[in-house]
Amino acid sequence: MKFISTYSLRPGCQPEAAKRFLSGSAIPPGGIKLLGRWHKCDLTGGVSLWESDDPAAMYAFALSWGETLEMSTHPVVDDAEAGAALAAQYGS
Repeated sequence: MKFISTYSLRPGCQPEAAKRFLSGSAIPPGGIKLLGRWHKCDLTGGVSLWESDDPAAMYAFALSWGETLEMSTHPVVDDAEAGAALAAQYGS
């Protein structure tokens, strides 16, 4: 299952978030695969795409960043998966 996370830096937390990122803390633990991560050029946050079959692992990883980031994570489907569901619902 794929998840998309958007995140923004909590006020005053950029130095701590940068320290954690550079130390390797942004590498996900076992059970989560990072598919891509993009950072906003204004330094306020970004977006990440993950793959995992373990929502609890996703929660724990997000929790580990909770002091520095406000994060919103949602399961997502790709075009092929959405297209199949749309075709089943609406025929095509």
